[in-house]
Amino acid sequence: MMREKIIAMKNSIKYLTPKPSRYIHIALLLVSPMLLAACAMEFLNAKPARELGPPPPPQGNLYAGWRVFQDKCASCHGMAATGGDRAPDLLPIVADMSSRRFAELVLKRYDLGYGLGPDSSNQSTIDTRIEDIVRLKEPPIEMPAWQGEPAVNAHILDLYTYLLARSDKRIGTERPAR
Repeated sequence: MMREKIIAMKNSIKYLTPKPSRYIHIALLLVSPMLLAACAMEFLNAKPARELGPPPPPQGNLYAGWRVFQDKCASCHGMAATGGDRAPDLLPIVADMSSRRFAELVLKRYDLGYGLGPDSSNQSTIDTRIEDIVRLKEPPIEMPAWQGEPAVNAHILDLYTYLLARSDKRIGTERPAR
């Protein structure tokens, strides 16, 4: 008896469920090619960003950057930016630095420590610098903040462009063309 009730319930459910209408089938047939086309569009830009090449160099003015460097930085970092008695060689430091990071470090006061910042990960370079400081009995050199200097503040991208071009060996130590 229970079995008969279950079969009767299944048959009633079968008749109570609405059947898809013809219009739904037509709509599905029309929409499905559009959905498939939308999925295919995702694969049009399958080339990885790393294959596109490095980003273009910053668009600063080399000559203006050279002028600011010679006026404000060369007395410590040397005329060729390769370091001196008072400051480190900037070329290897700038080579791996973004323009944003460069601006942050130059405009705000920070301890150069020969290119070593608080987030430096090269332990052998840190140890070498510590030995130099102890042997020479002198503290690490601190670079002044240049944020208040209008010439540096206004031409920070030019200065970065000049130093990056020097580190990439795109220009030499001579004065760049205007």
